[in-house]
Amino acid sequence: MQSKYKVGLMRVNLLVAASLTAFLATTAHSLPDAFLLGLTSLWLTVTATQIELSHRHLATIPWQLLPGLLLAALLWATPGRHLTWFWAWAILLMLPQPRWILVFNALLAAASWWNLHDRLGLEQWLLAGLLLAGLMLLGLSRSLELQAMRQRIRDRARLVPELRVWSNQRLLHDVRHERHRARHEGGHVELLLLRTTRWQLWHMAEQCCRLLQPYDNAYRLDRRTLGLLLVSRDADQAETRRQTLLSTLTVSVRIRAIALPSLGSLSHERRALARQARPLEVKEIAHHG
Repeated sequence: MQSKYKVGLMRVNLLVAASLTAFLATTAHSLPDAFLLGLTSLWLTVTATQIELSHRHLATIPWQLLPGLLLAALLWATPGRHLTWFWAWAILLMLPQPRWILVFNALLAAASWWNLHDRLGLEQWLLAGLLLAGLMLLGLSRSLELQAMRQRIRDRARLVPELRVWSNQRLLHDVRHERHRARHEGGHVELLLLRTTRWQLWHMAEQCCRLLQPYDNAYRLDRRTLGLLLVSRDADQAETRRQTLLSTLTVSVRIRAIALPSLGSLSHERRALARQARPLEVKEIAHHG
């Protein structure tokens, strides 16, 4: 699995970059420069060691903001020493990140370029800005292309290789399939919606997946909500499975159970879960919204 996803090669590249920035930190001539380079080396090292767990930790917004903030700080504090890093803005835009962070990094790049106006001649400064803008547009187009490709893959593949956790698009497809099968073959199929904090979501997903049967599946609906599609013999067995799940989970969670034949609007049920006060609510008749 590691070679398939090229985790090892990515880790080596990050560790090499961390070593280089650590060396630059030891040769820095000012305390701010050494401090920022040390933080950069630390960020690269932690990213390398946690890269296999990036679906849990490194996708958080503060972690995504760090590369741009560190690069901008280095270019602002010691532009003479790190002037060649100015072109790294184009590469930074290629990293997977929300679109508002792309805009934020573009603004930081513009501020870094503006800070160079007294160090370069007017013609060089304008040319550098034009070249950076062109490179950033190429990086942005590549980022959007990669994000679209990743979304297509996530819609039809597991979000995490070792867990049976699928995307919300897969849930919509499976709900239609299981509803049709339950109507013709019998049995009791229900959807469990579980809501916790964003920091505990993947820990909860691991615990839930250990309790799933081979014909059950889990789905990540958002950063705080997990969906479980459970197939049971009847309503009594479904209740037993719910109680087992609730007693096994070690995280704070609210659960909403909806029998699949009576499931109306999924978005309505998710809003109801967000307002739900009790830890468990079983809903037999769905409200359509």
